[in-house]
Parts: sequence; C-alpha cells; structure tokens
Amino acid sequence: MDKCSLCGRKEIEVNMLFTGVDGHVCDECIERGYEILMEEKKSSDTFSIGDIKLLKPKQIKEFIDQYVIGQEYAKKVLSVAVYNHYKRLSQPSSKDDVDIEKSNIIMVGETGTGKTLLARTIAKMLHVPFAIVDATILTEAGYVGEDIESLLTRLLQAADYNVEAAERGIVFIDEIDKIARKGDNPSITRDVSGEGVQQGLLKLLEGSVVNVPPQGGRKHPDQKMIAVNTKNILFVCGGAFDGIKRVIAKRMNTQVVGYGSHKVQAQIDKENLLQYIVPDDIRKFGLIPEIVGRLPVLTHLEPLDREALKQILTEPKNSIIKQYEKLFKMDKIKLNFKDDALEFIVDQAISFKLGARGLRSICESIMLEAMFNMPSEDIKEFTVDRVYAEAKLDKSAIMKFKNVG
Repeated sequence: MDKCSLCGRKEIEVNMLFTGVDGHVCDECIERGYEILMEEKKSSDTFSIGDIKLLKPKQIKEFIDQYVIGQEYAKKVLSVAVYNHYKRLSQPSSKDDVDIEKSNIIMVGETGTGKTLLARTIAKMLHVPFAIVDATILTEAGYVGEDIESLLTRLLQAADYNVEAAERGIVFIDEIDKIARKGDNPSITRDVSGEGVQQGLLKLLEGSVVNVPPQGGRKHPDQKMIAVNTKNILFVCGGAFDGIKRVIAKRMNTQVVGYGSHKVQAQIDKENLLQYIVPDDIRKFGLIPEIVGRLPVLTHLEPLDREALKQILTEPKNSIIKQYEKLFKMDKIKLNFKDDALEFIVDQAISFKLGARGLRSICESIMLEAMFNMPSEDIKEFTVDRVYAEAKLDKSAIMKFKNVG
C-alpha cells in the first residue's frame, strides 16, 4: 500500500495522497509545508500585499539598475515613493488617526531620458497591473477625444478586468505637460484638452470611486459600468515640459541679488537647470495648483551623456544590442558589434538629440539590410564595424531626413 514519503502515513490514513516520480506526499504535509513557507516569507527581507512581493528601497533600486542606466536620483525617489505607497496598502486599521497619504509621482525630463522605462520597470518588479496612457488624447467629457475614465479602462484591461488587482495597480500618464493651460491665469474660454482635463484628473489622483466603462466610453454607450476605487492606485506622471527651463532660469535670476550674486550664479549649472526644479515651476508652466498638490513626489531626469548612451546600448538586461544578438541567434547567426561601431551609433544619437530613443532608430537603419538578407543566406557569424555602420546609415532614410532638416 502507498504511503507518504514524509510522514509515513498510509493512503487510508490521509484524505489525499499526491503521487510523484519517486514517492508520495499527503495533503497534511503539503498544508504544513505551506504554513512554514508563509512564516518564512514573513520573516524574510520582503513582505507581501496579496500577491505583491515588495522589496526594501535599496533592493528596488538594485532591480531598476538592471534595466535603467544612470538617473541615480530619480531611482532613489521612485524607490522610496513606491515602497511607502505599498507599505500604506499594508497598514492595519489604526486607532491613532494617522492616515498615510498617497505618494503620486511626477517626473520631469527631456525626451528619451527614461521616464516611461522607469515606470514600466517598477511595474515589472511588483507584478501589478500597469497601464500607460497618453494625456494628449484626453478631453473634457462631451468633446471629441477620450474621457478621463479611459485611464482606468486601460488599467482594467491590463488586470484582465480583476477590479481588486486594478485597484492596487500603477497608471503612467505620459505627456502630462501637454494638458497645461495656455497661461498662468485661469482661462475665461473653453480649454477642453487643457485645464478641463486637469480638473477631471483631480478626482482620480486624490482617490475616489469612479464608474469606468470597461470597453471605452463612447462606442458602447449601453455597457454596464464598473466601479473602481482609485484610493490605492499609484499615479506616475511624466513629461518633457519643453520650455520649463526658462521658468526655472527666471526664478533663479530673481533670487540672485545683492553682493553675493556673482558667487551664486557661478554655482548654477546652466547645462542642467532641471535639477533645480520645484513644484511652483510646474504651476507656472501651466498645471493647476490642485494637480501639483496631488503629485507630491517631484523628481527630474538628467540629460544622458555619451557614456550613459553607450552603456544603454550594451549593459541593461534588455539592452538594444542584446535584443539584436538574440534575434540573429534565432537564425543561428552569431552577431558581434565592434567598439568603434558602438561609438559611431552614440555619436549619431547625440547629433539627433533624441536621447536613448534615438539609439533604436539608428540601429534599425544600420541593421535593416542584414536582417533582410542573412536569414536566407548560409552565414554563421556577422560582425558590425564602424565602416559597415557608416555605409548603411548614409543610405538610410533617417540620414536623408537629417540632411533635409
């Protein structure tokens, strides 16, 4: 008669006996093992909220480091904000009336510096529903465009319509600067894709129960709404805020008065004014004070230098070069990139002023011919050097566009 390999009880003495390759395990041993495993998890360096396994801030940053190059300050700010937000979700009901508020985040940085990648990486680490929404498509209710509630429709879709999972997810609102109002004074005319959208966002950011159309609002008017509580949804906003440097420079110049003015001016890094950004600069740019107040965590992203761009090409787990190597490996071709080719790609990305986003476009232009021809040819190894990269890029449409510009 079969018996449990762990406790030795026979099949008739237990409720269920699970059969393995070389033995058997009873249901009671499995339950006891599960309890021990849960106790071990509680005492380990992570804690879990449902199925969210959250690391400490240093460990969160170490995880982000595997995917995002540079941006040390932004990584620290995000790590602490995310950690505190999910600690907030785990807090037991308190009798001291201390209610931890939500740490919504706003990131300011030039195009291609990694705003979306940072948010996506954090969502990957937490295994929570994550939605990216472009703020430029949003308009006030009743106008052409998408309603504010469409932000949560995307999140529901990412959570497979599991409302409980969606209510602890992350929404990344990109291009938040594009809904800035046109002037510093309240508008006397309709601004249906600017200030009106900001007013609509307030209820989502601060936390309220919102009726969400599961398939989008206007194409399916008869659908049943789903109530979603945004109290525990983390909102991360990002934008380039083109022109905010002038706002920062103006503020800093007005402060630099008196005998010590020259000394203070000498200490200001004019090449990277974003590092001096404060919430009031965002308000002057065109976000209403109520929105700024509900995005308490403000961080900036540094412009990428050539060393950072070269690291982005090769070092992250999901780097561009590693992706191409994997693509060619699937055709049984070993792909090599010489250092001078990488230097050339970085030089071109700097000249295009597109940050890390420009690296991919340049690599695609260089690799197009090889990716088209080589799967049909009997080639086992292929090396990309500077001569090859220059020749292919010169013939590409991207260079023709650059020459016209």
